[in-house]
Amino acid sequence: MILAAANTFRAGLVQLRSGRAIARNMEMAEALIRRAAAEGAVYVQTPENTSIMELETDRLLSAIDTEGKSEPLRQLQALAKELGIWLHVGSLAMKLPSGKVANRSYLITPQGEIAARYDKLHMFDVDLAGGESYRESRNFDPGNKAVLADLPWGRLGLSICYDLRFPALYRALASAGADIIAVPAAFTKQTGEAHWRVLLRARAIETGAYVLAAAQGGLHENGRSTYGHSMIVSPWGEVLAEAGEDPQILLADIDLGLSAETRAKIPSLKHGREFEVEIGGAKLPPKREGS
Repeated sequence: MILAAANTFRAGLVQLRSGRAIARNMEMAEALIRRAAAEGAVYVQTPENTSIMELETDRLLSAIDTEGKSEPLRQLQALAKELGIWLHVGSLAMKLPSGKVANRSYLITPQGEIAARYDKLHMFDVDLAGGESYRESRNFDPGNKAVLADLPWGRLGLSICYDLRFPALYRALASAGADIIAVPAAFTKQTGEAHWRVLLRARAIETGAYVLAAAQGGLHENGRSTYGHSMIVSPWGEVLAEAGEDPQILLADIDLGLSAETRAKIPSLKHGREFEVEIGGAKLPPKREGS
């Protein structure tokens, strides 16, 4: 371990360009995870869709399995145990009893055990300029709960990609004690160029938490282009490290004392208030900031 203090650690992000071949994707992911660990990372995060990037329903369902039979998950659990690291798998596609798929994050302990699972809450259903169209809900069932987990250095809040556009989720995670927030992603190139950087910085500033976001980048076999630019952002909104578009690792030393200092300077998490919403004299049910 590079740093000695109890609330400091080295984080590593793995940027990928996953395709349709799971074995090839896993080979690249493993090589980069090993490199990050060799550089002193004790927490390593991979992006959304680590094992496969596939839009066609039949191709996706024929390539994946249920959690109990997932070879990529078993392989990553073994790797975390071998390297003695906390391995945060941004997401794997898992078959569900409903016939659809879960877009599921896994936090794996240095003993190779699953410490937390998180199913992506918000589905990316959108038509973009230029003819791009995505219907994530066609293949995936959304999750129904926010998830946090305790690392040796602090509390981690889990999210995935499109969740980034829903600030109430991040306020809820921070209010529940998260001083690190993960946003593994496969942001489209078009929306990423416009919004990725500013949204990550905004979530860090709003919550006073570190934001760690491993991303997919480049042109994929299925024809989709993702933005890349994996990023580590401080609680003050400073970009500590940023990748380009190609597969690579990103490293930064995280000092969670900075999260406590930032929240002491700007204690907005304590200042949320209940308020009414009025439209033309008619009042809607009371709301509370962050809910």
